[in-house]
Amino acid sequence: MARMVKCVKLGRELPGLDKPPFPGELGKRIYENISKQAYDMWPAQSTLIINHYGLNMADPEARKLLREQMEEFFFGQEAKMPEGWVPESDTPEPAGAGAKGGSQSSKGGGGASRKK
Repeated sequence: MARMVKCVKLGRELPGLDKPPFPGELGKRIYENISKQAYDMWPAQSTLIINHYGLNMADPEARKLLREQMEEFFFGQEAKMPEGWVPESDTPEPAGAGAKGGSQSSKGGGGASRKK
């Protein structure tokens, strides 16, 4: 039977991780308080942060920032997206792109028939 934890990220009792994800105090805290389901959300979030900020993971300052973001993601009041980040689905489409119906195109095809 899987070890159960009261997941602080998802707010319910769920199966926990099999072992701490890494050594140290934060790894222990994650092991004790974060479910496997919530921990499995981190890779996508970390990729988003690395790409958004253009982090070089060989840089100790970049690793420190990512660790801080991880702590905020799991234990903060709410997971915050990077400043200035806009989801792809929320980006405005160019005028007319993907529109159904609406005004007729001036290029023909479906308008009123022409007089002869």
